[in-house]
Amino acid sequence: MRSVNTDVAYNYIRKKILSGEYAPGQSLMTEVLAKDIKVSRTPVRDALRKLEADGLVTIRAHVGASVKQMQLKEFRETCDLRLALESHGAGLAALNRTESDLHEIKFALSAMERLTDQLIAADKEQPILGELAREDVRFHVAIMTAAKNDLMKKEILRLHLINRVVWGAPSEQSLLKKADMDARHRVVLAKHKDIYKAIAASDPVAAKKEMEFHLQDLIDHNLRLISRAESGVIARELTPEELAYRST
Repeated sequence: MRSVNTDVAYNYIRKKILSGEYAPGQSLMTEVLAKDIKVSRTPVRDALRKLEADGLVTIRAHVGASVKQMQLKEFRETCDLRLALESHGAGLAALNRTESDLHEIKFALSAMERLTDQLIAADKEQPILGELAREDVRFHVAIMTAAKNDLMKKEILRLHLINRVVWGAPSEQSLLKKADMDARHRVVLAKHKDIYKAIAASDPVAAKKEMEFHLQDLIDHNLRLISRAESGVIARELTPEELAYRST
């Protein structure tokens, strides 16, 4: 059982990582953290081990802890794992969803449709793009909930969080023209509609296929952006659902 001080240290360090204040690869020195958080070193060490289990921290013998830094190969492998799990989850959602689950998925989809129209009509993407990202996460979380497999949902959320925090895709705004971004937004919305239709029809084969197609397209798109970026990782604001995620 974790102590109160361990929870305090865990939440403090985790918030710094998620906000981008502690960047990928940054050293996390126990002594310094203990002084900053105003706790002893033991709860800080316990918190770092917990964050390592979450996939946000790397601990190496004789070196210490640092914010996890993902290489391209590991990023691809993590994406592949999420692809397999979340596609299967969509199939389970088609089998196990209730009308209430379907309503939650549809609610997020309707918000995405409205925001996509606003985004295409607007001259500037922010803050609409941030709202759209939140509804996108809400859509996927609703599907994972409908799958009725808590272990799978927890792992998918973990992978989703690691991908977005530790790696992150370069800003599309700096790499694509607005016409290309608008076309991209239309494609993504259309795929979400296809996923919803398959789940609403209780068709697990189609739901799995549509989710797999959507995620593979997303992965390929992000990898193309990464290959075009000139440098490093560009952070982006996390959604409330991502910020709320923590393993127990």
